[in-house]
Amino acid sequence: MTLASSPAPAATASLDCYHCGSRVPDGTPWSITLDQQQHPLCCPGCEAVAHAIVNGGLESYYRFRTELPARPEDRQAADADTWAVFDDPGLQRRFVHPEAGAEGRVQATLAVDGITCAACAWLIEHRLNALDGVDTSAVNLTHHRVRIGWDPQRLKLSRILAEMAAIGYPAQPYEPDQAQQRLQHEERMTVRRLIVAAVGMMQVMMFSIPIYVSDPGELSADFHALFHWLSFALATPVVLFSAQPFFTGAARDLRSRVMGMDVPVSLAIGGAYLASGYAVISGTGEVYFDSVAMFTFFLLFGRYVESRARRRSGHTGNALSGALPLSATRLTAEDEERILPASDLVAGDRVLVRPGHGVPADGVIESGESSLDESMLTGETLPVTRRVGELVTGGSQNVESPLVVRVTHAGRDARIAGIVDLTDRAFASRPRIAQLAARMAHLFVLRLLLVTVGVAIVWWFIDPSRVLWVTLSVLVVTCPCALALATPTALTAGHGQLRRRGVLVTRANAIETLSQLDRVIFDKTGTLTRGEMLLAETRPLGGLASEEARAVAAALEAHSEHPIARAFRPWKTPRRRARNVTSVTGQGLEGELEGQTWRLGKPDFAAPEAPPAPPGEGQWLLLAEGGEPRAWFGLDDPLREDAAQAIAALKALGLEVELLSGDTTLAVRPLAERLGLDIWQAGASPEDKLERIHACQALGETVAMVGDGINDVPVLAGADVSIAMNDATDLARTSADAVLLGPRLMRIVEAIEISRATRRIIHQNLVWSVCYNATALPLAAVGIVPPWLAAIGMSASSLVVVGNALRLNRFRGTPPPADPSLRLVNA
Repeated sequence: MTLASSPAPAATASLDCYHCGSRVPDGTPWSITLDQQQHPLCCPGCEAVAHAIVNGGLESYYRFRTELPARPEDRQAADADTWAVFDDPGLQRRFVHPEAGAEGRVQATLAVDGITCAACAWLIEHRLNALDGVDTSAVNLTHHRVRIGWDPQRLKLSRILAEMAAIGYPAQPYEPDQAQQRLQHEERMTVRRLIVAAVGMMQVMMFSIPIYVSDPGELSADFHALFHWLSFALATPVVLFSAQPFFTGAARDLRSRVMGMDVPVSLAIGGAYLASGYAVISGTGEVYFDSVAMFTFFLLFGRYVESRARRRSGHTGNALSGALPLSATRLTAEDEERILPASDLVAGDRVLVRPGHGVPADGVIESGESSLDESMLTGETLPVTRRVGELVTGGSQNVESPLVVRVTHAGRDARIAGIVDLTDRAFASRPRIAQLAARMAHLFVLRLLLVTVGVAIVWWFIDPSRVLWVTLSVLVVTCPCALALATPTALTAGHGQLRRRGVLVTRANAIETLSQLDRVIFDKTGTLTRGEMLLAETRPLGGLASEEARAVAAALEAHSEHPIARAFRPWKTPRRRARNVTSVTGQGLEGELEGQTWRLGKPDFAAPEAPPAPPGEGQWLLLAEGGEPRAWFGLDDPLREDAAQAIAALKALGLEVELLSGDTTLAVRPLAERLGLDIWQAGASPEDKLERIHACQALGETVAMVGDGINDVPVLAGADVSIAMNDATDLARTSADAVLLGPRLMRIVEAIEISRATRRIIHQNLVWSVCYNATALPLAAVGIVPPWLAAIGMSASSLVVVGNALRLNRFRGTPPPADPSLRLVNA
């Protein structure tokens, strides 16, 4: 990453620190290269912060800063003052955002270096949650990110970054491009370490085999010593370079007093290497260089395969982060084209989207018609046709013809940014089974070390020559990597599969709850139906003309977000504006027009003194002026194409399905009969729906609620797991545990099946991990398992867990019911 030389004061003198402006001592090695120009830095603290700023994609700080940061007295990178640059409000606008539903709270996503296992995640969360002012912190193991929510009045971001650096996990603001580059760099380093370990292992084994296969006295003492010294030389880079991540992680764990998986591994590698080195130098004792190189290679190989698998499972989430194109073509008032960064777009801009290009922001098509590929967002593989006046979502790909789009939401306000935020929120809490597995892995390491000490003492009395061999085997073979990976890998794979199917899980416990459902409750309008209300019939009363009645109703509905309001939009006129409009949940709207009070809604709400009976079956709304009926409106809302199929499939899974609707009995009964629903309730207010959910929960049932409107928010919050439709209101999506990204209800069936499969795999992984450790420990303790076999066994156990979790990527689910009678065609 390069940038132009800044006009900031730090760059005016060659002997001044480019970051803080302090005098640079002679001969200091610290510097940073920007725009092919090297700038001096005064200390490692400034070097760490400067590189963090640039690597985090925030190099514009040096271009626009007006003053230098305060110079800390302590030059340790972990000190909060060293990170004070990140407290700059202008810098924070890029990556710190208000937390939804929490007044005065903010949140940020940070990219973290040094994460290797679940113990790292536990340590980071434990340390951050102990800070006064931190509300939530959750580590995403797959993407090496941490999502933090805190109170900026009580805690500064610099303190958070300093605490993470102090425990050995330096962090910086998350930027998708930069994060991807860091992950690629880590992967390249891992490959290099793996190559060194592989070459070292093969060469050491080449010198060890003659010693093993030769008869006593057949190999001269000189050759014997030569082979040992050559093995010593070849094993040294394996230990010092390839095994470095294990030693770094172990040192960090010891400093933080949290025993992770790197501690026993480092003890095994370091102990064998030092003992073998002493044996070569002194000429007495056994040499284990072949075992050292071998289990370093197998440990690295297992960790490499595991990390690649986890990253592949989480690839969709990273792809979403970079789905919005980097540039956009904005049209001026004279229709001249201007290319600019997509992040600079604002609401109201007009952009040109050519075929083959991505839509840079959410908007409405002003001209043109084309097919758009929305598969990354909705999971639907076929392109959809969009025309003038229809909404388009940022991140979708234009397939056929050029479009002119007027931007409605850009950057952080775009829908895809909200999806990424909801995805990150899913890791803010973990299912109970995941918390249990993390505690088990954390406690297991300490008990393993105690058992190892006991085994070593026992073998010292039995056979001192085999103490080191047996101790190494116990340390390696029982390392609880598989136990730590059992739950995170399955959850990551489950999240990825759900995301590919068009189901966005926004809270981690949703998968566990979906797998244990007993009952699914549906709302009607916008859920089982398309939510595309159509005004099918108008019956005026009391001498009011049909056109005038529709205009009055449109003026009232202009203040509502309910799907019913869309049916009246064609009759909205600028000359009729309703004032003091209030919405009575589940009843209707009341407002003033030209000095008169109008009501639109259910008959007993619009005309409470003498409510008339609806003129026929279906959904009817009454318009009343001062309590006097003025018009009936007949509405029609077509069913979703797969509604009957989805309900039949849910019943086939053994679930109870019912319908709760605020509409009248005349509108709800025919729909329930067409869908084969035996349990339904009409005229249900939000309070009635919530009471019904609580009644089912009191019977011990686990209940899911599917809805889409603002009036569904209390019910969504009260259910064990809540699912919002793709076109639900923002509040409903924020309140839900899962969001459908497409219009198909069969996604709910697939989500339940995938959740059940994920839960089964978690249980299988936990059982395998416990059984493996319970079997391997006594075998290693009695001296049956040599160190090289212990390394293979430990790596294989981790790969079994990861491979079992990755079966979710090939999940197909149960075929939908094929009974023709279940196919429903909307009239």
